[in-house]
Amino acid sequence: MGDFTRNFSRHEFACKCGCGYDTADFELIIVLQLIADYFDAAVSINSGSRCYMHNTKVGGGKTSQHLYGRAADITVFGVHPDEVANYLERVYEGKYGIGRYNSFTHIDTRSWKARWDERD
Repeated sequence: MGDFTRNFSRHEFACKCGCGYDTADFELIIVLQLIADYFDAAVSINSGSRCYMHNTKVGGGKTSQHLYGRAADITVFGVHPDEVANYLERVYEGKYGIGRYNSFTHIDTRSWKARWDERD
């Protein structure tokens, strides 16, 4: 049982550099819980919040939504990343940032629609 929702806890959103930055947007947490419920599967947050230094180190953009706790790079156990992206694009047709990658899906709760594909 998570301390945010049934499936998610604050520590899962923490910056991977160990700095302690662990903010998470409430709307993002709700979207992630809906993903877990829809697929009835565990959702792993590969990258959540990022401090400025870690974001720079991993090649994140200067205005990355990860900097504000509004983004997560996720994998859903037993579900291909394209299937996750397809679900998100269908449910959130006119909003949010959704990125396709080979091994994960990016979701962020920016206030405008953005889509990109970084697969090989």
